[in-house]
Amino acid sequence: MSNEQCADLLEAVPLAGVLIAPDERIVAANAPARSLLGEGIVGRHYITAIRHPAVLDAVDACLSDGQTRTTRHLTSQAGRDLTYLVTAARVKSGQGSVLVSLNDISPLEQAGQMRRDFVANVSHELRTPLTALIGFIDTLRGSAREDPAAQVRFLDIMRSEAHRMERLVRDLLSLSRVEGEERVRPTARVDIAVILHSVLNTLAPLAAKTGVEFVRNAPTSGAIVSGDEDQLRQVVTNLVENAVKYGGAGGTVGADLILSDALPATRGPGVELVIWDRGPGIPEIHVPRLTERFYRVDSHRSREMGGTGLGLAIVKHIVTRHRGRLRIESEVGQGSRFIVSLPREKGV
Repeated sequence: MSNEQCADLLEAVPLAGVLIAPDERIVAANAPARSLLGEGIVGRHYITAIRHPAVLDAVDACLSDGQTRTTRHLTSQAGRDLTYLVTAARVKSGQGSVLVSLNDISPLEQAGQMRRDFVANVSHELRTPLTALIGFIDTLRGSAREDPAAQVRFLDIMRSEAHRMERLVRDLLSLSRVEGEERVRPTARVDIAVILHSVLNTLAPLAAKTGVEFVRNAPTSGAIVSGDEDQLRQVVTNLVENAVKYGGAGGTVGADLILSDALPATRGPGVELVIWDRGPGIPEIHVPRLTERFYRVDSHRSREMGGTGLGLAIVKHIVTRHRGRLRIESEVGQGSRFIVSLPREKGV
């Protein structure tokens, strides 16, 4: 097979591919390769186009002995770090040329990093209460064995730490269940207005305890969407609880429900749920990351409030399952707005 024929074949390959002749010049490069390495690489020496040392070593070795080599090529594009698995292999019918293919494995690398981060975060979240429990148990068995006042104090703290672990495990199970169902769209007819008012009534004692006033601007019924009632209740509960806990004691938390026949977020008829507060707000740098697992603006305050760092991640996955959209708007000193847009059928 001539180099011209190899070049024609290379254009049909979806991976980035570069054909290097025995004289070490690039004789062909398909569109993905030209996009990655540059449009003018054909005809140049491969060293001027491929600058990664490990890749150059692999190509040089393959040109010398014809043995296939694999390595990794790390680069960045449009502000994103990319990882390519590079294979240099001799083309037996290509006059001794070497085909260098670059397979973008960045999504796999990112998924692996997410798994490692997740395991590390879970381990950290569980280690703290477990360490506290072990320490208090040892103290109760030792110096506090005959100290009733210390026993009561330590048992209260142990109870609090045990509840913290229970909340974390519950949220982890909830997140796992939601992720498993994310591709299955719910079909039951649910009135989100009824859910909203039910949640507000349920959380009224919590609001009263912190001096928070609820402001409702929502119909009592008639906001029908296709959804999972338990999951939508979890969305509303998480958002309202967060607003009450972090929106500032003695403040105001609002709940607006808007029905529209042409909602931009859903590109058609929809329901928009807005939970807002007039609290301290969230710095702009944190807003895009609020739905990441275990991401907290203030870790110490979040733990004191009983947060697990998973609430907004669960909300995001539930909204995605319902083919909706979650938007977060916040300004320091002006409060925050959490907006959930869900599609609904025409005439409903």
